[in-house]
Amino acid sequence: MEALQFNTPITAIAGLDPAAISATLAPLRAGERLRFLYGKLGARLVATTSFGIQAAAMLHLIHEHAPKVPVVFIDTGYLFPETYRYAEELTSRLDLDLRIYQPNITAARIEALWGELWSDGQAGADKYALLTKIEPMNRALRELGADVWLSGLRRSQSKTRADRAFAEQQNKTLKIYPILDWAEAQLDHYFREHELPRHPLAGEGFLTMGDWHSTRPAGADSEPGATRFSGTKYECGLHLDSGTPDFQI
Repeated sequence: MEALQFNTPITAIAGLDPAAISATLAPLRAGERLRFLYGKLGARLVATTSFGIQAAAMLHLIHEHAPKVPVVFIDTGYLFPETYRYAEELTSRLDLDLRIYQPNITAARIEALWGELWSDGQAGADKYALLTKIEPMNRALRELGADVWLSGLRRSQSKTRADRAFAEQQNKTLKIYPILDWAEAQLDHYFREHELPRHPLAGEGFLTMGDWHSTRPAGADSEPGATRFSGTKYECGLHLDSGTPDFQI
């Protein structure tokens, strides 16, 4: 598949071919990728953030290069208090167009009806992800009218992300990863260059961030994948392999 060019007309990418978009994005810098995508796709775009350990870099890039893109924050109701405060800080500092989506069912009701689903084996964990993450994200895509999702996933974060392309189709939604090829050193440099605040728990040994019940700080020899879901998996339920039947709309 021939790569698209910076001056490619929108009609040429209306079909959103993942291979062509990946080939176009690969040689560009992250900011160029965002400007290109916003210039071509505009209102079809939505970004997401978890306000995790390294989220400020992707959010700053959006602020600089595609500030009108809405940023969806899925609030499961089980995030660390520090994450909520960090979200307030970054939203104000970067003037984000933040759209907060929450489950249709409260945390109290989940526990009253089903107990601690996240600790009830694979079936319980899957139900928890569907209720608190997948359904709200599907709703966000539908309400915002978006079919192209920008995410800050990086290949170096985990083995499950090592082989991802810059763009991949997942049911009706095209997912694009503008900083997919960034290594830790590049990310750290970006934080220092732009004087971005770190997540408050970064200094307490947390390598990744999620719900308080499924995230723990790293030990002396821990990898990021070992700090989520007791090491059984890394992905929270949103960033699944292409073709997962319940996601997306």
